[in-house]
Amino acid sequence: MIGCTAEAGIEKSLGASETPDGRPGVVLQIWTSRKKIMMRELLGRIGQCILPAPTTAVWNYCSDGELLDVGYKMRFYGDGFEEIREVGGRKIVVIPVMMGEFLIEAELGVSKGVMGGNFFILASSQGAAIEAAEKALREIRRVDGVITPFPGGVCGAGSKVGSNKYKFMHATTNEKYCPTLSGKIGDSEVKDAKAVAEIVINGVSEERVREAMAAGIKAVLSCEGVKRVSAGNYGGNLGKIHFPLRGLV
Repeated sequence: MIGCTAEAGIEKSLGASETPDGRPGVVLQIWTSRKKIMMRELLGRIGQCILPAPTTAVWNYCSDGELLDVGYKMRFYGDGFEEIREVGGRKIVVIPVMMGEFLIEAELGVSKGVMGGNFFILASSQGAAIEAAEKALREIRRVDGVITPFPGGVCGAGSKVGSNKYKFMHATTNEKYCPTLSGKIGDSEVKDAKAVAEIVINGVSEERVREAMAAGIKAVLSCEGVKRVSAGNYGGNLGKIHFPLRGLV
């Protein structure tokens, strides 16, 4: 919304016994608004961040989605020296690199899910907001199938859909929830708070997002300095799926 073309994050860590090559790994989620953008994002992010990292490999974790031939397209990096192998019943592209071989599964799965589950933590100070947010994140990370895509999982610059002033902006600062503006606008929602932390959750299903939101909200209700919990609705402009907070807790 703000300018990036995808959201991404680590869903969870895997032990050596849970991966195809018997080494520790992580489950990554990458989210785009349209499927045709996904190929470009996967090629770009894997090519820039994973392929160059020593000893890495990429395996498909999405077993129920449509398959994109990401690995096949990445083979061109091998400049003719690449190979196709089968490992444990999986078709693998092997690219020679300076640290040995980079392995990537020929096809990676893509499926639909839910982006943008969110809640706001209104607190008496920045420290209280961050401490409460970190407590919420510890509980959210116990839920499989979800990520919190902002750096560290916490968003301190929550946005609204569109703009009051600039027609070319898709998203702008959420002035109603900016404590620094509470005395400058008449419809401020945070006159009782000095800082607001937003937790955004993407997940593989409505059920997982709902579970993660409930876990995070319950974790912060008893935190010192937390005034209340709210959320961004934006008049339904963010999407068709809504999660009323009172129904979660």
